[in-house]
Amino acid sequence: MTVVIAHLSDTHLDGGPRSAERTRAVLRYLDGLPYDLDLVLVTGDVADHATPEEYAQARELLASRHPVLIGPGNHDGRAAFRRHLLGLPESSAPVDQVHRGEGFVLALCDSSVPGRHEGRLEPATVDWLAGVLAETPAELPVLVAFHHPPVELHTPYVDPIRLLDPEPLAALATRHPNLVAFLCGHAHTAAATTFAGRPLLVAPGVVSTLRLPWEPQEGPEHHVHLDLPPAVAFHLLEPDGRLTTHFRAVPVPGS
Repeated sequence: MTVVIAHLSDTHLDGGPRSAERTRAVLRYLDGLPYDLDLVLVTGDVADHATPEEYAQARELLASRHPVLIGPGNHDGRAAFRRHLLGLPESSAPVDQVHRGEGFVLALCDSSVPGRHEGRLEPATVDWLAGVLAETPAELPVLVAFHHPPVELHTPYVDPIRLLDPEPLAALATRHPNLVAFLCGHAHTAAATTFAGRPLLVAPGVVSTLRLPWEPQEGPEHHVHLDLPPAVAFHLLEPDGRLTTHFRAVPVPGS
């Protein structure tokens, strides 16, 4: 049976109407599909300022008839994320989560660094991920997700604040052949490359789309397109671990 995962990222909910309407359009589209998705994955920068009000808005807008797994990014705050979005006790520890679905496992690692925009995996997260991989049968495919890309994407605005020191993550991939791909966000652009010999698939942005270096850099928000629609990735995972990804733009009513 083919697993279908919808992957979105970077909603940057800020209490204003624009980010809310774009997020609402994506979730309305997913909930209206004539198909039960195995998971909706949200890879960070859920809120723009990590306020309780932004997370209350996110909790409403990211609710779905499909299972949802949400992780933090560099604009999120761990304590507020836990309390106001996940309904958990406050803690400054990494927000690491695992979803064990039918025919697959998805490990969502917290790559945020409190007070910083670049990413790193804390030793506790690496140990946690090693445990998830060790507990998973070798024949079951595993996807590993986080916010920050662990390689350069040739995007000057994002590359300096990518996932730094990714070597422990690469070492885990070497030891676990059933780790079939890495999923991330942060870059506000759909992208596909490789890391540690595995596909690395970057979700497009919901709130905006990054301008690539060879595109015109215009206007006050010169590094992003604000007029392009939000988008979502669909990852299709076969029982043998083969992965296919489609990207879909989502119209926003009234825009």
